[in-house]
Order: sequence, then C-alpha cells, then structure tokens
Amino acid sequence: MVSRMEREETYGMANAAFRPLRRRGIQRLAHQQWGNGRSIWSADIENRRLDVDRVAVSEESAPDRVGTVLDLADDETVCVRRRRFVLDGKPVLLATSYLPMSLVAGSAVTQEDTGQGGTYARLAELGHEPVHFREEIRSRMPSQDEARQLSMSAGTPVILICRTAFTEEGRPVEVNEMTLDAASYILEYDFDA
Repeated sequence: MVSRMEREETYGMANAAFRPLRRRGIQRLAHQQWGNGRSIWSADIENRRLDVDRVAVSEESAPDRVGTVLDLADDETVCVRRRRFVLDGKPVLLATSYLPMSLVAGSAVTQEDTGQGGTYARLAELGHEPVHFREEIRSRMPSQDEARQLSMSAGTPVILICRTAFTEEGRPVEVNEMTLDAASYILEYDFDA
C-alpha cells in the first residue's frame, strides 16, 4: 500500500499521484493569518512546497466589471498583480488582483514582493485593512491559454473564484480573480452555525 506522502513525492512521474490542495476558505483569510506576517497560503499547504513562479505588476485602466465593484471614477487606474502559483511542481492557480492605485501608489503593493503578510498586511499599514471578504465561485471549461498555463489535462474544468476585500467602512479595496485547476483543489469551508 502506498502512503499519501509517497503519492505526493511521485507527482513528477505520474500526475495521478498529486494530492489535491485543501483550500481552507475561512481560515486562510483570518486576520491572525496575514496580520502576523504569514502568507494566506500557509493555512492550506501544510509542509508542501508552494512557489509563485510568475509575477507581473502594472498600472492599468480597470476592466468595467472591476471598476464597478471598486467604485472607481472613470479615469482612475488600478494596480494589477498577476501571479501563477505552483504546488509541488504543478501549476494550480492563476490569480489577478486589482487594487485602486489611489490607495497603493508608492507602496510595496506595487512591487513584485509585497513582504511578509502580503497585500493585506500592506493595505492595513496604509490604513485600509480588509476586515470582510466576499467570494463568488463558478466553474467552466478553461480557455486554451488557461489550460496551457496550468498544464491541465484535457476535459478538466476550472474553478473561478472572485474575491472582494472590504474595509471596516465597507469600502472595497481589492478584487482578486482566481482560476483554479479543479482537479488540484478541494474547497473547504468550516464555520459555526
């Protein structure tokens, strides 16, 4: 009998051996996670290796859907952070974050490495601490580009998660659009009644 650990170690030889990532939707966004300098990913990955192998940061006009959610003026730009996350050598997630440039200009949010605690810790330092999150989840088949970037098997759908982060005053400060390889994830939501 092959242990779970042995299956994880053999991913490079057989894709079927990859153990899906358990995405802990509630715990990962808790203030004690990023507020103490930890990545929100550390709630999910246990002792597994997670790399961000592609990061691009730019200033752009917001897509209409994002501008509407962030309540931006027509001429207001956003800081766009595009990343690809790789777990145990397998690409699992594409993420694009949009933040109002008026909030983050000149800060570490506009750099590739945002520092300990990531974007949410930097927003808190800037006086725009996220205290409430909303996630919308859908699924569909991937585009050719998404399938290529995620090295997906034919016929595997993607999970789309759109997360909006809000301040105490209810101001939206980030929209994060994520594309997950559905075969690589288990979505877990653990909360009290």
